[in-house]
Amino acid sequence: MAVDSDDFMRTRKVLPLLLSMSLPMVLSMLVSSLYNIVDSYFVAMISEDAMTALSLVFPLQNLVSSIGVGFGIGVNASISYYRGAGASDKADAAATGGLILSVAHGLLLAVICIAISSSFLQAFTSSGAIVEAGVRYSVIVFAFAVINIIGITFEKIFQAVGRMKVSMTAMMAGCVANIMLDPVFIFGMGPVPAMGIEGAAFATGLGQLLSLMVYLIFYFRSPIGVTIRRDAVIDGLGMAGRLYGVGIPATLNLALSSVLVASLNAILSSFAEVYTLILGIYYRLQSFLYLPASGLVQGMRPIIGYNHGAGERERVRQVFLLVLLLCALLMLLGTILCLAVPERLISIFSDSAETIAAGADALRIISLGFIVSSVSVAASGALEGLGRGLPSLWISLLRYVVIIIPLAYVFSIVLGWGPDGVWTAFWVSEAVSAAFSIAICRRIFFRLS
Repeated sequence: MAVDSDDFMRTRKVLPLLLSMSLPMVLSMLVSSLYNIVDSYFVAMISEDAMTALSLVFPLQNLVSSIGVGFGIGVNASISYYRGAGASDKADAAATGGLILSVAHGLLLAVICIAISSSFLQAFTSSGAIVEAGVRYSVIVFAFAVINIIGITFEKIFQAVGRMKVSMTAMMAGCVANIMLDPVFIFGMGPVPAMGIEGAAFATGLGQLLSLMVYLIFYFRSPIGVTIRRDAVIDGLGMAGRLYGVGIPATLNLALSSVLVASLNAILSSFAEVYTLILGIYYRLQSFLYLPASGLVQGMRPIIGYNHGAGERERVRQVFLLVLLLCALLMLLGTILCLAVPERLISIFSDSAETIAAGADALRIISLGFIVSSVSVAASGALEGLGRGLPSLWISLLRYVVIIIPLAYVFSIVLGWGPDGVWTAFWVSEAVSAAFSIAICRRIFFRLS
């Protein structure tokens, strides 16, 4: 029997419920997207080398966040399921064990990423200035990895119990602080000296610290329905198999984009470094689409998990289809913008006529796959909410590795299409992945009947 205080996830009408759960996350994701743009804008003001260094470090940063978010999804799915099934002690254990393991992840990632940053950057550029700037940024930003991952875990715990406004508040506080601190630390202000690219890293880390502080304040001041308990440590760690069962595929789902960016950087750098810059710019621009879509998915995931645990199969299907529709509308807007004003979008990050022209061509081609990608985005999130991490991973493998990387190589180098071949591989892989996603979801949702 579901816990009464949470029964709104089972009884409230689907559209109002989804909007109440998703809109706070969509708003916070939009602010996060704005942070990505503003952060890159200020770094670009330092120099184009600094912006290139930031683009090359991005896969490692994304890897850290992917591990934090992916494992957090495993914690989120377990808490949602147990609460839907009325097993509050197991929900507490999942939260407790998840937090302890997240601390271990953060410590390990901080050490590894700082250690490999120099050799990682040297694999993609021969410029000593770019490598040196990237290492200076990496040492500081990865020193905050533990704080970042603990904050992400609390985010997923709060989302699992439907406290989306707390997640919104924490995420927005961190992003706004980052935006405000960027010019202070990068260019210097008052007693703060100009720190250049290191300043951008400090601003990022302090924003993550503020987000974590917000979560802790809310957690200790008011009950949230899940308690991190000392006496639940053993049971929580005993759930590691279940947490990693969803968390590892979810992590790989997210981390695969780092593999993709690193692989495409290797291909594009064989033509000219400007194309690696363009790829970095694209990923910052596309965050205005995919991060809000992620907000919809984050609102959907606990609803699906709760209703799955409560046995409400038809309601699970309704929520998934609604999120699919909303994601498609969001991607339609992005497609229109990239086709209508691509030069204006690229010019936010560069005043080079060559970069703007080449970047505009890239946006026009890549955006052809935006709408169809909504199928894979919604399907992956729904499957994670059901605790089906492996099928979700299959979808992401197709999107980020199995199809796009070989096609990018064949189109650009074997067929001689150059960088346009890389951009073309984006929409082709999205179309194939969408077809696979439809087949997977039809089979799994039919079994729910």
